[in-house]
Amino acid sequence: MSLLTPDFGLLFWMAFNFLIVFGILAKFGFPVITRMVGERRDHISKSLQAAEEATKKLENVRQESLAMLDETRVQQAEIIKKAIADGEQIVRNAQQKATEETEKQLEAARRSIEMQKERALSEINAQVALLSLDIAEKILRRQLDDREQQESFALQMVEETESIRRKRSHKR
Repeated sequence: MSLLTPDFGLLFWMAFNFLIVFGILAKFGFPVITRMVGERRDHISKSLQAAEEATKKLENVRQESLAMLDETRVQQAEIIKKAIADGEQIVRNAQQKATEETEKQLEAARRSIEMQKERALSEINAQVALLSLDIAEKILRRQLDDREQQESFALQMVEETESIRRKRSHKR
């Protein structure tokens, strides 16, 4: 017997054992292995399907976020545009109020100047009248040396003053 060639009994028992092991595996092992491989295949298939759905959802979320970003940019532009318009309106209102206030102050200054002018003219007229009276008195003293001429002239002046005062009171 040689080591390289097995004898017939050994081959028989090896084949017999192989068939028994194969039968046991076919009866009990292969169905379990097949079932586990099927479950693994189903699990992988479900995982791939879930991954595809997640990818689709992620894409939808990305599209929605891009749409929201675009909408936000549009709203931001509108808000900035409105803020600029409001700012310009506030500036225009402030300028208008400043112009109106300046006009009021100018008008008040004009009235004040006019009143001061009238007062100054009144004072000047009063001073001129006083000076005129002083001059007239000096002139009259020289011309009216006697008492009768002075009384006659004084009465005439009183009458003229009364008539001028009546005319002014009728005009008012």
